[in-house]
Amino acid sequence: MNAETSPVLPPLSHRTVQVFGGTADAQGTARHDVLAAEVPVALVFNGISHAVMMATPQDIEAFALGFALSEGILDAAADCRGIEVNTVAAAEAGLPPGVDAIEVQLEISTRSFERLKGRRRSLAGRTGCGVCGVESFAGLELQSDPLPANDWAARVDLPTVLRAIDALPAWQRLNAEAGAIHAAGWSTLDGELVAVLEDVGRHNALDKLIGTLARMERLGEPGFVVLSSRGSHELVRKCTRVGIAALATISAPTAMGVHVAELAGLRLWGLCRAPRAVLYVAGSASA
Repeated sequence: MNAETSPVLPPLSHRTVQVFGGTADAQGTARHDVLAAEVPVALVFNGISHAVMMATPQDIEAFALGFALSEGILDAAADCRGIEVNTVAAAEAGLPPGVDAIEVQLEISTRSFERLKGRRRSLAGRTGCGVCGVESFAGLELQSDPLPANDWAARVDLPTVLRAIDALPAWQRLNAEAGAIHAAGWSTLDGELVAVLEDVGRHNALDKLIGTLARMERLGEPGFVVLSSRGSHELVRKCTRVGIAALATISAPTAMGVHVAELAGLRLWGLCRAPRAVLYVAGSASA
């Protein structure tokens, strides 16, 4: 099932718009419309602000935990001692009127925090190169440790992938109302979805899913991720970093996404649109 929502700010926004063209008259036709909410979310680790992301205000605790895991801040969910989510009024946050924000306070282990501080010190001394928002080429972190070989990767085949992809829209409740919202789902080796998370950002949706799987203690189980997006290198890296060994995306992967998958041994499907899908990387299988 979908993860529980966080009662912070509404994930959808309602407003009246004017529709032009088609059967509308020249002055336009008023219509009630539903839009996806997108709010600033500050992630604070042991009192130190680390990142501000624009995200859909739903499943925020799962998002924060998943981000910490997929970005290598935490080695395991147990390194997070607690998560507190608070709404911050626009005026208090120094934001324009009507732009309320969310602050997430995470208490993490001493080992994780010391590593995070070391990473921040290292970044502070580098000369910016202007690539992808990081401060050095090394900051791209394109390579993950190779995934362990497994005996189940071949079961993530065409029928299984298409079964999971076909089931995805029924789980996308926010997208059905507002559009513009990505989804990340977890499927068993039978193609059955067991969790789907939504967000305006494809990276955020995946982090929410990773956080949810960590709470369910399902990270490391045989299975695969399905995404309503392309297979970019960041999404591949997030998967490999937490031990997810197979990924299927509705759109095509990027060349770098395929290369990162090859380096890590992740099984990568793309352009998954019935009756076809493309296997870009077979993944690591045991002998």
